[in-house]
Amino acid sequence: MDRLTRFDPFADLDEMFRGLMLRPIRFESPSPQIRIDVTENEGAYTIQAEMPGVKKDNIHVDVDGNQVSISAEMRHAKDEKTDRMIRSERQYGSMARTFSLPHAVDQTGAKAHYSDGVLELTLPKKTRSRPSAVSIK
Repeated sequence: MDRLTRFDPFADLDEMFRGLMLRPIRFESPSPQIRIDVTENEGAYTIQAEMPGVKKDNIHVDVDGNQVSISAEMRHAKDEKTDRMIRSERQYGSMARTFSLPHAVDQTGAKAHYSDGVLELTLPKKTRSRPSAVSIK
């Protein structure tokens, strides 16, 4: 006797849609983002902020207690060429990132280095004063 198989009329339709790999259309361009890695050792935090295409002079870092704010601006280079733009995927504009660290930072010892599109901050932890007994006279 022959085997019975179940007929699925939509099986071919599923395969057809899988092959198309449709992507949703975006009508607005996303704003540039600052991606960060934060590591900690006994005495300091090290932050690596990825900001490709940003010039060093356009980066601003603020540290207030345990709050760190990084902002930058990517400016579009003005071209006097009369070439017609076919496609533009590079992002331009302002970007900012603010985050808190578990401990306060000693701002006087903070160091920053920018190279190859990565800003590296070394932020020493503020030493906590130990509680001490006060003598009463």
